Amino acid sequence: MSKTFYIETFGCQMNAHDSEKVIGTLEQQGYARVQDEDAAGLILYNTCSIRDKAEQKVFHRLNEYKKLQGEGKKFAVLGCVAQQEGEKIFEKAPYVSMVAGSASYRNLPEMLRRLEAGEERITGLDDRLTDLTFETEFTARSNPHRGYITIIEGCDKFCAYCVVPYTRGKERSRTAASVLVEAKKMVDLGFTEIQFLGQNVNSYRDPSGRMSFAELLVAVGELPGIRRVRFTTSHPRDFSRDIVQAIDDTATLCDHIHLPVQSGSTAVLKAMSREYTREWYLERMSWIKAAKRDISITSDMIVGFPGETDADFEETITLVGEVKYDAVFAFKFSPRPNTPAVTMADSIPDEVKSERLRILMDRQREIQREHYGRHLGEVQEVMVESYNPSRNQVVGRSSQNKTVNFAVSRIGAQIVQAQPPIGSYLPVRITQTLPNCLVGEAIAEADPLPFVAVQRAADFVVLN
Repeated sequence: MSKTFYIETFGCQMNAHDSEKVIGTLEQQGYARVQDEDAAGLILYNTCSIRDKAEQKVFHRLNEYKKLQGEGKKFAVLGCVAQQEGEKIFEKAPYVSMVAGSASYRNLPEMLRRLEAGEERITGLDDRLTDLTFETEFTARSNPHRGYITIIEGCDKFCAYCVVPYTRGKERSRTAASVLVEAKKMVDLGFTEIQFLGQNVNSYRDPSGRMSFAELLVAVGELPGIRRVRFTTSHPRDFSRDIVQAIDDTATLCDHIHLPVQSGSTAVLKAMSREYTREWYLERMSWIKAAKRDISITSDMIVGFPGETDADFEETITLVGEVKYDAVFAFKFSPRPNTPAVTMADSIPDEVKSERLRILMDRQREIQREHYGRHLGEVQEVMVESYNPSRNQVVGRSSQNKTVNFAVSRIGAQIVQAQPPIGSYLPVRITQTLPNCLVGEAIAEADPLPFVAVQRAADFVVLN
């Protein structure tokens, strides 16, 4: 087997960051990454099983490339579908040589050695009760300016519709010390934005008992050189007031919170096993809205959950109108394997689910069109992410996680560089608001905004 590899990633930011760690581990083991499966000796698919028919999509992709097996290539299925389907993958796709869930990535070097030795069916499927996390010094970060740190893995919430507790294992947090060490290394490498990741990131519990989630946010936000700190995804059950206070008190913490509600109906929330009520959720919204900073709020929602009545759905619509989200990610319910919802009668016709989804998203677009208007005339700091040459615009992102398309061809009377460096920060005056983005013009010199590091009483100290 040639020591070259091709990896394709499906799913969320957690999966994308897992792939960065897998890539780094492979490269540390002497493998070279290629951008085409035809040139690879090892083809890996890092999979997600959150969405409907995820397994079928993976097997379809595998089937497309099984002809490459005759060329001596090896195949590996990683991630949630691997953990969910287990050794059944070998039966459905006999040309697959390795199946590994995310909790077993720390064993990748040993599994690779077995693969190179000629073993044909290698599994890395951990029990969900494992206490181990996957930490590696060999993460191959794809973005040199914005980097991810997984601070908690797994989930103990067992929502009725969700497969994550069964594919990612129980909740297990890294020590605050290890997170701070990794963050400091990233800052030394030039990263200016760090994003904490976790299935329920705010469920973080420092095993050493030194720091709460909010305190860890502040500690990373105070590292000299850090410009922005983000976190996703939070769970309402573990959302506490000190998180809002931390954002208010620490300028480097981004003014954006993603807090999935899933439904505006207490009855549906109970059926979903979310273990909070509409009123509980709205109380947390009131904390955010009472903050000194204008904090952007986004959410996830499911329509058509078994038993959802027209009245239940109307409660979701009224909740959207009350909260006025900056964005909503909504989906039709689809049963996932091994979850309690599989046994519930899915009696709501697909056309009804589709109509409810349309109504919800139409209402949300109306709200965003109105709500984004509050930014008109504001000056926002925008991190440059890419360019749109056809429109002569730079594409960036605000602290509130909003896309900002802006022009920099003229600032005042001075003609400046049309493409400022990726990763730089520019002040942009918002001149137009659209439902899904902001449009503006850079208003100062093309150089990044001056940055004054937070003054600390002592140098960085590693916790024991």
